[in-house]
Amino acid sequence: MKKTVVSIGLALVTLGAFAQWKPAGDKIKTAWAEKIDPAKVLPEYPRPIMERTDWQNLNGLWDYSILPVGNSEPSQFEGKILVPFAVESSLSGVQKTVGNENELWYRRTFAIPAGWKGKNVLLHFGAVDWKAEVFINDVKVGVHTGGYTPFCFNITPFLKTGEQKLTVKVWDGTDKGYQPRGKQVSEPHGIWYTSVTGIWQTVWLEPVADKHISGVNAVPDIDKNKLTVNVTGENTQYGDIVEVRVLDGTNVVATAKASAGQALELGIAGAKLWSPESPFLYDLEVSLYAGGKVVDKLKSYCAMRKISTKRDDRGIVRMQLNNRDYFQFGPLDQGWWPDGLYTAPTDEALAYDIQKTKDFGFNMIRKHVKVEPARWYTHCDRLGILVWQDMPNGDRSPQWQSRQYFNGSELQRSPESEANYRKEWKEIVSCLYGHPSIVVWVPFNEAWGQFKTEEIVKWTKACDPSRLVNPASGGNHYRAGDMLDLHNYPPPAMYLFDAERANVLGEYGGIGFPMEGHLWQTDRNWGYVQFKSPKEVTDEYVKFAEILKKFIGTGFSAAVYTQTTDVEGEVNGLMTYDRKEIKIEEERVKKVNREICRSLDQ
Repeated sequence: MKKTVVSIGLALVTLGAFAQWKPAGDKIKTAWAEKIDPAKVLPEYPRPIMERTDWQNLNGLWDYSILPVGNSEPSQFEGKILVPFAVESSLSGVQKTVGNENELWYRRTFAIPAGWKGKNVLLHFGAVDWKAEVFINDVKVGVHTGGYTPFCFNITPFLKTGEQKLTVKVWDGTDKGYQPRGKQVSEPHGIWYTSVTGIWQTVWLEPVADKHISGVNAVPDIDKNKLTVNVTGENTQYGDIVEVRVLDGTNVVATAKASAGQALELGIAGAKLWSPESPFLYDLEVSLYAGGKVVDKLKSYCAMRKISTKRDDRGIVRMQLNNRDYFQFGPLDQGWWPDGLYTAPTDEALAYDIQKTKDFGFNMIRKHVKVEPARWYTHCDRLGILVWQDMPNGDRSPQWQSRQYFNGSELQRSPESEANYRKEWKEIVSCLYGHPSIVVWVPFNEAWGQFKTEEIVKWTKACDPSRLVNPASGGNHYRAGDMLDLHNYPPPAMYLFDAERANVLGEYGGIGFPMEGHLWQTDRNWGYVQFKSPKEVTDEYVKFAEILKKFIGTGFSAAVYTQTTDVEGEVNGLMTYDRKEIKIEEERVKKVNREICRSLDQ
């Protein structure tokens, strides 16, 4: 009888939640939108590369209000918003524009589990766009700026007995300020999309000891059969010890201990190398000891792989994976959703685009002017696909600057803008550092906000010397970084060549096909060229692929096709925006893509 009562109670709670939420608006939606339970939104652990067993998800229905800038917390809130979907999205249940003249307020309550007594409680935000002020029980505990990176606050000193109140105030200037914002604009049109404001990744709580692990980065060296693991900690001191164990399944491959703050070096004999064809991951167990006792322990993972460049026997500089020439080929992936905008409706949806990219025969994704939740990169690590990671563009620079191919004019940023760029780009590189799928950093795209290119490239290399840097994908070109990146629409073209760096085609294609019943809008849809059937699109795609093959022989080491899915008014995706239809003849595309990916096999 007790089980029945509990089940009925849970059902009533769920029904109550549904009664307060439904998707807003009448735009197209993905099939996953129908599976959303507002009482259990994105329930998966949000940070698999550094995973503890105990945590609490705070996603779900929160109170919200939109008020002019400068107002105090409202006494009465407007309604309910489904976190973590941005307020402009359908899945938020709100679908309202905020604008730079207003602030978005959130409020909810939560309870601390009894088993967390004596622990510090960390409040985590996966990402909030753009400025977030966080209050616990009406006490301001911290501020974070930056729309693409995780942050957390130790809220332990501000907790009280019983129910806790959490309030968040958000301001976002979108395209009215200097902050990075990717493709977001106040008035969407063409290649520019709906603005995203507020919480758009998971919010969660985690209990930790006073001394605890705050970061784990594993750096492989396949030439020396070595893995270097850097573990950072909070409140550690001399005498505390970090232990790392590397496992292949249940088999312990290597183990090492070091004083907290010291790098650990582990020999990996006969290492299994990671690649898109064989994405093998080693498990890591990381423990922190204080006074001879384990005070923190978590799970992570790593891979043995190397990304580099080398001149081939014809004198062409080639990109290499694990010391072999390796042609990198993949789609431009914007990561937008018709129902969730920046946020995939479910974790299954988040992985779907990656799996389909592999199904299409690609081995790489260029993540275009957006950063994804940590789970997306873990899916790439596990499924096996290379990632080029863009910095989201920003600043109120002209959308299209005239290109002077070498040493062209650059944007003069204000000191505030430049400092913010460096802060946000450093945070992006730091939080994604441990993901082996990422092989290229792209600090600028097509001269959007481009400034001090040579200096920024050197600075990025100093932040992460283990990866390649694409200085400006299709932008003003300087002799810096590891590659020269050309853009050409619609067919592939090589109009410049650099004998000292790898040459890549960072964007081409854009073959359009507006598929009825799957359009964001009924008019103003566009692609660089437009066709009327999957066969016509595929014929053009294969024609471009054959052109690309010739350029591989004369120097290209990578290429990026535009694009994975339709996005709002753009109809040049391999799939529709709602992911319900494949717009190409998949087997024909897979066949030619695999031929391209194998073009440099030795």
